[in-house]
Amino acid sequence: MEIGDLGLMAGKHLLIVESGDLVADEVRLALTQAGVVIVGPAASVEIGLALLDIVRIDGAILDIRIEGETAFPLAERLQDTRISFVFAMFHADADIAPGYGGYRLNESPAALAEIGEALFAPRANGG
Repeated sequence: MEIGDLGLMAGKHLLIVESGDLVADEVRLALTQAGVVIVGPAASVEIGLALLDIVRIDGAILDIRIEGETAFPLAERLQDTRISFVFAMFHADADIAPGYGGYRLNESPAALAEIGEALFAPRANGG
């Protein structure tokens, strides 16, 4: 399966916050093989917030709905600390607040290179 270039993600500590199997085993394997250090998965916003305080995090993939709540408080904390993140979700009806990016993941790792670009590519504004 072609997953694209994941070089931008190599060596990065990637927080995954999900309450189920949002990031499938095949995706985890592709990330690990690309040299990504997977932190988590955290099964709640509270655990995700706690991990931010104790583990190096370079970027995050967040399920938009976790244990009956949205991940927006965690997204706000990530923004405040200038850690890049994306929402990844299965829910076609999921509403993402303005200013947040999002990707739809399925059991295929096909979008990983695009997610890597969104998280770790240099920004035109120097960020």
